[in-house]
Amino acid sequence: MRTRRGISYPRDDVCVGRIVVKRSGFAGYNMGCRKRQRSSPAVAGKGDMFDALPDDLVITILSKLCASASCPSDFINVLIACKRLNSFALQPLVLSKASPKLFAVKAEKWSESAHRFLKSCADAGNVEACYTLGMIRFYCLQNRGSGASLMAKAAISSHAPALYSLAVIQFNGSGGSKNDKDLRAGVALCARAAFLGHVDALRELGHCLQDGYGVRQNITEGRRFLVQANARELLAGLSSTSVSKTATRSWLTWSPHPIPHPNNRHPNVPGCPLLSDFGCNVPAPEAHPANKFLTEWFGSRDRIPGPGLRLCSHVGCGRPETRKHEFRRCSVCGAVNYCSRACQALDWKLRHKAECAPVERWLDEEGVGGDGMDEVIAES
Repeated sequence: MRTRRGISYPRDDVCVGRIVVKRSGFAGYNMGCRKRQRSSPAVAGKGDMFDALPDDLVITILSKLCASASCPSDFINVLIACKRLNSFALQPLVLSKASPKLFAVKAEKWSESAHRFLKSCADAGNVEACYTLGMIRFYCLQNRGSGASLMAKAAISSHAPALYSLAVIQFNGSGGSKNDKDLRAGVALCARAAFLGHVDALRELGHCLQDGYGVRQNITEGRRFLVQANARELLAGLSSTSVSKTATRSWLTWSPHPIPHPNNRHPNVPGCPLLSDFGCNVPAPEAHPANKFLTEWFGSRDRIPGPGLRLCSHVGCGRPETRKHEFRRCSVCGAVNYCSRACQALDWKLRHKAECAPVERWLDEEGVGGDGMDEVIAES
């Protein structure tokens, strides 16, 4: 029906998508079907071909991206791209391939959401996430049982840093009393990590054999492990892309001039002549993301893990004591303390060799209130 001016009255059926809806009492102007269909020729040519990709192909691409991510923002950009990528990026298959740099959160930005994400990666079977979250829970959040369980889960999968960290816990009796030390278990865990090529475990095992600490003394075999640890550290330094060619050439001859430390905390300390006996000067290795988190966590709290507790004096470690007098002191000056012989050997050649001053006698500043006098650790 039309009006006198020839305008049609509005119809009582309105087109919504492909469905025709009957409406009664409609008195407005008929706007018709304003939204064009996706199947129309004008829209079909502009369609997004990404929606046509198979799901398994998208998940494979995301897994490769997570494995090669260099920072958390690489993954966050995927999450905010679209709903499809957001849903696929949080699949266990993708999270299990995440690289350590993807969840290398800074201590100052630690939050419950970061904790949940790390937990999701660990539940998906990501070994690095199990180790990192285990270290954070054990030392920072003081959840000893859960942290040790996550590190053990990573150790079962032959994760060398987790095996070495569990060995340090056994050597020190961390999380318990002095009587909870298990030197034989520590040596066994160190031997397994050393077999996998972990440098600190090789050095720790070498000192254990030289000193007869938890194992029958064998000086020759211990020396062999120490040389092997130095050789592996030199190889890792040569293959590192973070060191310039100029610095690499300076390794060929020992130099007393300072070598910048990777974390820039001690820019003026001397070089680290791990192979000084062989004429090489190797910069200190880069710390694991978990150790970096520990260092930042306790550094933001004025480096005080608790009343009367101390941190390992090696700048790349970050481990705190879980009870008083847990770590062993330098037998010469008594001014520094270490969680392990590996940290002591590395810090001695990195900086403490130039600072250590012998004293005739040193006393415990904290009094008698702990496990008694600190154990001393001889300098090599």
